[in-house]
Amino acid sequence: MNIQGEVAEGYEAVRDAFVRNFEVLGDRGAAVAVYRDGRRVVDLWGGTHDVDGTDPWTAGTAQVVRSATKGVAAAVPLLLHQRGLLDLDAPVGDYWPEFKAGGKEGALVRDLLAHRAGVPALDVPLTPEEAADGLSGARAVAAQRPFWEPGTEHGYHAQTFSWLLSELVLRVTGASLGSWLAQEVTGPRGLDFWIGLPQAVAETGRVGRVGAVEPPQSAGALRTRPRRNVSEAYADPDSLTRRAFAAITPLADENAPAYRAAELPASAGIGTARALAGLYASLIGDTEDGPRLFTPETTALAGTELSSGSDRVLVVNTRFGPGHMLHSPASPMLSPASFGHPGRGGSLAFADPESGTAFGYVTNALASSVTADPRAQALVRALRTAL
Repeated sequence: MNIQGEVAEGYEAVRDAFVRNFEVLGDRGAAVAVYRDGRRVVDLWGGTHDVDGTDPWTAGTAQVVRSATKGVAAAVPLLLHQRGLLDLDAPVGDYWPEFKAGGKEGALVRDLLAHRAGVPALDVPLTPEEAADGLSGARAVAAQRPFWEPGTEHGYHAQTFSWLLSELVLRVTGASLGSWLAQEVTGPRGLDFWIGLPQAVAETGRVGRVGAVEPPQSAGALRTRPRRNVSEAYADPDSLTRRAFAAITPLADENAPAYRAAELPASAGIGTARALAGLYASLIGDTEDGPRLFTPETTALAGTELSSGSDRVLVVNTRFGPGHMLHSPASPMLSPASFGHPGRGGSLAFADPESGTAFGYVTNALASSVTADPRAQALVRALRTAL
């Protein structure tokens, strides 16, 4: 395997783990980046540009990162809160009156961000075209009766988080979340991450094709084996788990130009590992890309637990802050202080204020993992030994 890029002295274990991901754990094309105290200390890539292709992954190759998008998107409401434009303790209906329908008038902004809003699924799923049109999703979640009283329980809003967050940001700023992110966050720092892929970027051919893969036999005991109750929940078409992930039915083609152009902050962000790590690094301090985005108070808020315990959708114990998933056995990061988000199938990005570290991993080989992919976790373990 021809691995490109570089690592700073002391981080060689991360390179070794990255190589092993290809040799043993079945990676096809991937990249990993790490910032420490604002400086990039790991920047590696290898394999193929497309999961089913032969052209090499290059330094600028970007991929769909699925739910790792949620962590990037979560920076937007926190920045709006930091600027005094969004009150986390206000009812969502104060900004979005239509959301009060069906018994959701008590849902607070912090409930929406922490997967406590009670609308992880839809009685009538949306088609991929409706999901991407910028109107149908917000109307559907506003009209949906909650599956529990908002604020009393939590359950992963796998798909509906797109329309909840997008509409909230639109009502507050008058701009779409993707455009606000590009103007205020990623653009000024030169970070290659998009929620809504611009046509000009699409035409460059930089975005590779993703696809589902089965872990090789060489993965052995590291192959993903969900607990029986989790497997049963995903298999049951009437379970809240299955319905949450099926809020868009049929499944969208993640390689289709229309899907890549859609602003779906729950699932359709596209970017590089370098951009993911760089963005998270900017949430905890100044970086070589620019000054810090979050004040120390907002950084602390990002890692504040708002939801914990049994997750009504994922059927495991999870922890969430106001938008980010927090370190837990279900989604291990570096330390209890870490906040970020995995992407179903492999991708992972997070910040760890305790060690001044930010991490980003992107792959085009989408495995069956939901929150703790063996390849991402191998890199995190290697990083932990280097700190």
